[in-house]
Amino acid sequence: MTIVDLGLPRRLVDITLDGEQVSVAEGSTVLDACAAVGTEVPTLCYGDTLRPRNACRVCVVEVEGSRTLVPSCSREVTPGMVVRTDTERTRHSRKLVLELLASSVDLSTTPGVDGWVEDYQARPERFGPPEPSADDRDRRAPGEHEPPDGSVAATVAQPAAVDNDLYVRDYGKCILCYKCVDACGEQWQNSFAITVAGRGFDARISTEFAAPLPDSACVYCGNCIEVCPTGALSFKTEYDMRAEGSWDESRQQRTTTVCTFCGVGCNLTLHTQDNEIVRVTSPHESSVGHGNLCIKGRFGWQHVGRRKDSP
Repeated sequence: MTIVDLGLPRRLVDITLDGEQVSVAEGSTVLDACAAVGTEVPTLCYGDTLRPRNACRVCVVEVEGSRTLVPSCSREVTPGMVVRTDTERTRHSRKLVLELLASSVDLSTTPGVDGWVEDYQARPERFGPPEPSADDRDRRAPGEHEPPDGSVAATVAQPAAVDNDLYVRDYGKCILCYKCVDACGEQWQNSFAITVAGRGFDARISTEFAAPLPDSACVYCGNCIEVCPTGALSFKTEYDMRAEGSWDESRQQRTTTVCTFCGVGCNLTLHTQDNEIVRVTSPHESSVGHGNLCIKGRFGWQHVGRRKDSP
């Protein structure tokens, strides 16, 4: 019997997880229980600071008595629940989802996805040629892979939107997980600068009337970048370094400190490479910002490496 500590005292609920009796706090999700006992379940649209959207369906598990597979990120545990995370049915479902995504979206900067593709023996090529990477899309001829009517494809095979000096929107990597919309909307920032436009195959993340980002309601907090699971949203510095081939996370150091711009006390994690700050994130477990920052905390670090005699 494993007893899982998930914070403040709550009534414990007994479930069976992959044949093992587990006691978890009432209100916990199946994914919470899996994480607590060390059972790995792949996730893409799940965010630990956001309400579950159930969009990607990579984290599905089998629950005894349920007709369909259920998303572990949102299904709360109930007394006597029997959960199986690694059955033939769950593996087949995850494999198919990974194949569909990898065949239509550039997942080259999605953490962990290569291991999942290998683990589940996914073959995205059976649904057609894989979506070209960002480098390949930058090298393609004008108009190549674009719809015959000249419109921009919804989520795949489109050029990155570089319309400001702070961050880049590369929707060729977007899986429509809605995390950026939630972070920009009522769950955190309340700017509502972006939303889902269109329906069906035409659905896409967009600003109001597809306006350039500087003309939108965006306040450049960068909280959408913080939650993006695929790199569809990235720092301009990271985008430029990846394009020139100098981005190397194995050479980067992370240092967590406190933002000095005001007295709120937000925590910053500075990502440095070759003694230069290349990206700023924020710890999600921070009781102050829960991973969220403002424009100053997220992007106001350029002065750190600027020489006194520089313009």
